[in-house]
Amino acid sequence: MNPRLSRSSALASKATGYPLAFVAAKLCLGMPVNEVQNAVTKKTQAFFEPSLDYIVTKIPRWDMTKFQGVATNIGSAMKSVGEVMSIGRTLEESLQKAIRMVDPSNPGYQPKMHFTKEELLEELKVPTDRRIFAIAQAMHDKSLSVSEIHDITKIDHWFLRRCEAIVKTYDLMKNKTLDQLDHALLLEAKKNGYSDIQIAGCVGSTEDDIRAKRQSLGITPKTKQVSYICSVTFAVSCVLSNVPYPA
Repeated sequence: MNPRLSRSSALASKATGYPLAFVAAKLCLGMPVNEVQNAVTKKTQAFFEPSLDYIVTKIPRWDMTKFQGVATNIGSAMKSVGEVMSIGRTLEESLQKAIRMVDPSNPGYQPKMHFTKEELLEELKVPTDRRIFAIAQAMHDKSLSVSEIHDITKIDHWFLRRCEAIVKTYDLMKNKTLDQLDHALLLEAKKNGYSDIQIAGCVGSTEDDIRAKRQSLGITPKTKQVSYICSVTFAVSCVLSNVPYPA
């Protein structure tokens, strides 16, 4: 639960399909959460546990380069000018989508600019808007291991391993030609969030040729709807409405 009326509240509502503002208004009026009805199903109440089969990634957008003299260090100060939200079946897919949505010039999780060894270590040590690309460079160049990146950034191993999985898929594709891309490898690339133009750059082909190849193998995008039944933390909802938390 987010006590502030911030962008995160609206994003959490969109990500889960749960109407936070609607339910909060009912609670403020004194209605217990177990009496707030699901407006879609008309059968369940607002305290149902979420059941998510997808990953949502939020990435802020910083426009540091538009102003001179702006410190690029990221801390508790509010410097972002917006944010993006992406949805995927895996973190790898969701992350790559989000990186592309932040700025069209970002192809995905891969090096965007070249850092010298000293610059790379500094970017990893001090959080900036370019840190994600520094991590991508370290993984693509094999200059640092996941454990070494963890020691410098203190980012959890689980997230770093997911980023490493994206790079491993790239390594499998980079030594192949278009004709050598089989169904299994192309499907893995799409599950890990690779766009057609990314794959094309990896194998030395064109976006149109990759799309044609993908479609010929029966790999096509699917559109799904976020369920309304997903909810916020059940225990907190019970406390707000004085409903006993079940054992």
